[in-house]
Amino acid sequence: MINYSTDEIYKVLIDNVDSILIVSSKDDRYRAIKRTEGFARFIDAEGSYKDLIEKLLFHLSDSNDRITDTYQVFLPKMGEFKRKFSRQIPIEINNVKHVIQMLVYPIKDNEGDYIILLFEMGRSEVDRDNKKNSKVKTIEETYLFSMYVDLNRDVVASMNVKEISDDDLHYDVKYSEWRMMIVNAIWPEDQEMFLTMTDPGYIRTHLKPSKTMSFDCQMKNLEGNYIWVKLIFGRTDTIHENDFRFVFMVQNIHEDSLKLFNELKRFESLASHDALTGVFNHGRIETELGNAIEILNKENTPVSLMMFDIDYFKKINDTYGHAVGDDVLKTFVGRIREKLENCNIKIGRWGGEEFVCVCYDYDLETLRPLAEEIRQHIADNPFITIGSMTCSVGLASVNKDDTVKDAFIRLDKALYNAKNSGRNCTSL
Repeated sequence: MINYSTDEIYKVLIDNVDSILIVSSKDDRYRAIKRTEGFARFIDAEGSYKDLIEKLLFHLSDSNDRITDTYQVFLPKMGEFKRKFSRQIPIEINNVKHVIQMLVYPIKDNEGDYIILLFEMGRSEVDRDNKKNSKVKTIEETYLFSMYVDLNRDVVASMNVKEISDDDLHYDVKYSEWRMMIVNAIWPEDQEMFLTMTDPGYIRTHLKPSKTMSFDCQMKNLEGNYIWVKLIFGRTDTIHENDFRFVFMVQNIHEDSLKLFNELKRFESLASHDALTGVFNHGRIETELGNAIEILNKENTPVSLMMFDIDYFKKINDTYGHAVGDDVLKTFVGRIREKLENCNIKIGRWGGEEFVCVCYDYDLETLRPLAEEIRQHIADNPFITIGSMTCSVGLASVNKDDTVKDAFIRLDKALYNAKNSGRNCTSL
């Protein structure tokens, strides 16, 4: 039988602990009773307990990085321990990976006072998704956050934050308190929806046993960057109807959402732009004209229309072929757009060689000099292959209570007059 005295056992334990801390959470202070050389570079001899918890739980190691202000409000709760607590913490000190074992012992009869033991378990063999230096890593896992909620008792349990650890957090907070704290991490425009969807009354009404509901929004991560997430609520299938418990999860959908938005923009562009010239297509410029009429009626700001038609374009196609004709159209539009670059004017292809411009803040008096400048620019600069070319221009004002058809009839008449007047001119 091996005999050891209590003092000898204590000595063995103390010798194998790298850091011993005495904590008063109420006073937000800690003091180190023991620190090995390695831990002395990471943990001060004394300091703020809140800062210590942030450093330990959020893996910020020996850097000066801080989590975003939104999440600072959770730190006091994360530093409260009603019972013994144990956790392994992957961490970096001087760019070297370590695994730290953290043991928390509440001091009996002194609520809020703890003894914290820290000792190294050995260097981590696992590369945590190529975490950048000592800064908290951006989430690569699909699910960022999860917790179990009992609505009847207004409590949360089994809280897990992937940005902190794969282990469940010790976190003692009411659900009603939690939702009012975390709402500040939600994109401002989405906060009303979040408060509605997380409201206990709403959840009881809309979340049936074994069913889920979800919605997408933007939410801050620990670094303060907004990312797209899916908030998921899944109710457990309980025996009693009034026994209301559910799982709440936050899923990272940022990359997929960005890809989706880019695809939507691409399809939106294809649906609203002319494939050859890149300007608005017939449907989109017609919509623009409808929008302009609405603005005119609401704000009484002038709106006019300008229409270009290439003179004798059919002869170009017949003489040089459609490929050259297409190049002429692209060059023609490019020259018009050069002159419209600093103007509040939208241009679209009405059809064939006809192009319509919706001109905001222009009446006919101010628009006519611009139209003449563009017409002359086209006539004075030869085109590749075909040489010189001209165009006819029609102008029309947009009146209050016009329909799109009314305005276009006047514009078409103006262009008709220009062509009947010998072409290469502007008509109102």
